[in-house]
Amino acid sequence: MRLSEAITKAIDLFYIKPLRRVFSQQVFRYLACGGITAFLDAVWYYIIYHYIVCERFIDLGIVVMSPHIAALCIVFPITFFTGFWLNRNVAFRVTNISTLPQLAKYALTVVGSILLNYACMKFFVEVCGLWATPSKILTTAVCAVYSFLAGRYFTFKR
Repeated sequence: MRLSEAITKAIDLFYIKPLRRVFSQQVFRYLACGGITAFLDAVWYYIIYHYIVCERFIDLGIVVMSPHIAALCIVFPITFFTGFWLNRNVAFRVTNISTLPQLAKYALTVVGSILLNYACMKFFVEVCGLWATPSKILTTAVCAVYSFLAGRYFTFKR
């Protein structure tokens, strides 16, 4: 059994009658994949922020990067490919679009997500004065709504 099939079967175990009235199976799988990606993103962010970046400013020579933004930059590629793989192989596996154009569309929607991530992190940490990890969780919630709409109506549209 392929990994994507195992993940799909595990997700479908939770697709019970009350949820069937609210969500189609594809939307439920999409939300589950988003939840998995968001959870992994928060865990990786916490580890990287506290143990790799060590809550320090990073001097890159031409710019000094704040620790919360540095951790965000390091976590991004992990989340990007995890999210694409889950969406392509679990949530939207019934698609006839080849991988490269779909990856390009996904990358375009992710650019919007990056800008939204950056703006939200700056706002929550530097304007609102919240700690970095809760700010990242709030940012992820905002970006999840954007990503769902972009994925459903653009990236993985049939």
